[in-house]
Amino acid sequence: MVKKIAFIGTGGTISSIGKGPLDIVHYGAHKTMLPAGDILAAVPQVQEVAEIFAVPFGNVPSPNIFFDEWKALSALCSQLEREHADLAGIVIGHGTATLEETAYALGLTLKVSVPVVVVGSQRPLSGLSSDASMNLVNACRVAAHPQSRGRGVLVLLNDEIHAAREVTKTATYRLQTFRAPDFGMLGYVDGTVVSYYRNTTRITAPETEFDLAQLVALPRVDISYAYAGGDGVDVDAFVAAGAKGIVSAGFAPGMAPPGQIAALERAAAAGVVVMQSTRAGSGMVHESARLLELGFIPADNLNPQKARILLALALGKTSAREEIMRIFATY
Repeated sequence: MVKKIAFIGTGGTISSIGKGPLDIVHYGAHKTMLPAGDILAAVPQVQEVAEIFAVPFGNVPSPNIFFDEWKALSALCSQLEREHADLAGIVIGHGTATLEETAYALGLTLKVSVPVVVVGSQRPLSGLSSDASMNLVNACRVAAHPQSRGRGVLVLLNDEIHAAREVTKTATYRLQTFRAPDFGMLGYVDGTVVSYYRNTTRITAPETEFDLAQLVALPRVDISYAYAGGDGVDVDAFVAAGAKGIVSAGFAPGMAPPGQIAALERAAAAGVVVMQSTRAGSGMVHESARLLELGFIPADNLNPQKARILLALALGKTSAREEIMRIFATY
C-alpha cells in the first residue's frame, strides 16, 4: 500500500527561486518563493517515495515566524491527521534561520501521532547543485518510515536525521550546517535506506503537557547575550518592556559579566524568572550554589533560543522555581 504524506510549505530557501542557477547567496532579493504544490511539481521524484500532497499555508520568511505561525502549523497538523485516516506522516518545508526553533516548539506542543519532519535547504531550489530537492525527497522518506513514529518532531537536512531538541544551525552557508553538538544525529538517509542508531530520552510530542491550541499568546521571554563589559542595559530594557522571563546567554560554563549579573539580580527581585544558559553552543549549565544564591535557574543543555521557548511555555503554567526545573529536566 502506498504511503500518504502531507507537505506543508512555509517558504524559506527550499522554496526560493533566484535570478539564475548561480544565484545561491543573494536569491532572497528576487523575492520569489514557490507554494507547496509548485515545489512538489519541481521535484516530481518525491512521488516515487510516497503519495505526497501539497497543503497550502503561505510563504513566510523564517525570521518572521513565531507564535502565530507555530499555532497555525500545530492546528493544521491536527486537522490533517483528523481528515486523512491513512496519513503516514507530515513534512514541513521551512527557512533555516528559525527552523530549529519551529521544530522544537512543535516538538513540545504537537498532538499528532504521525511523524512530523521539518526540512529546509541551504541553497535555493533554483540553484546549481541545490540541496533542496534531495532534502525534500529524504524528508518524505523519513516521514514515511515506520521507525520514525514515536520520535517526536524530526529535522532532516544533508542526509542526516536530527531530534528537534538537539539540533542547531552552526554555519551560514555550508550544507552540513545543522548539527547536534552534544549528542550527534539520530540516523542517516542513504538512498532509499533510512537508518536510526539511537533514541532520545526526553519526552516529546505528542506526550507533553503543552498545547498551543489552549494559548492566546506566549509570555514575553527575552535573551541577554553576555559579552566583555556588558552593563545590563539590555536586561533593564527587557524588564521595562514587560518580560516575564529572561534567558542569560552567558559565558561558558554559565555566567555573565558583573553589570549584567547585577541587572539580572534586579530582574529576579522584581519577579522576572531568570534562566542561565550559555553562548558556548554546547554543554550543560548545572545547578550551583551561586545560581541558587542568585535565584537563577539552570537551562540544562538547551541553547539560549531553545531555552527561551521552553521557558515561555513553562511560564504559561507556573513561575515556581522547582516546577520550572522539573520541566527543563523533562523536556
